[in-house]
Amino acid sequence: MPTGRIVGMEIREVRSEELPLLQDIERAAGRCFRDVGMPEIADDEPLPLDELARYRQSGLAWAAVGADGAPVAYLIAQHVDGNLHVEQVSVHPDSARRGIGRALLDHLARRAAAHGIPALTLTTFADVPWNAPYYARCGFTPLDDAGLGPELREIRAREAAHGLDRWPRLAMYRAV
Repeated sequence: MPTGRIVGMEIREVRSEELPLLQDIERAAGRCFRDVGMPEIADDEPLPLDELARYRQSGLAWAAVGADGAPVAYLIAQHVDGNLHVEQVSVHPDSARRGIGRALLDHLARRAAAHGIPALTLTTFADVPWNAPYYARCGFTPLDDAGLGPELREIRAREAAHGLDRWPRLAMYRAV
């Protein structure tokens, strides 16, 4: 069942047969990190299919699909510290700069509000233009360490262990 229409696209739940397409979208979207001197991020493999399947099975995976019904972007989330945490949002470069990522974030915010969830959170690179500056334009504000709940602290610790803190990172918050 459709959950929304945006910029000539539909947002709906991800279907199980589309999980490999989500990996392809993430790989394509990640290539632009080479342009900002972050080839390790560009080369990082997307989440494995079984992990993506868990997000889908928990009802926390959405795709933006074109007229042909194929995903061009996706968002996966999880419950973290009583909020919905954006684990990943990726838009294929062929569909970028059309408001699709923002529409997926807005879709998640509406879902959170409908379920009495107070906010969205995410972690991101502070200095990458399509990361923290973009999310700030989408209504997110930085969270300092004192504002991190225990589960969000654990996410940040896992990111640091994975080597992501080689570049400045931060957690962000958007009330819904």
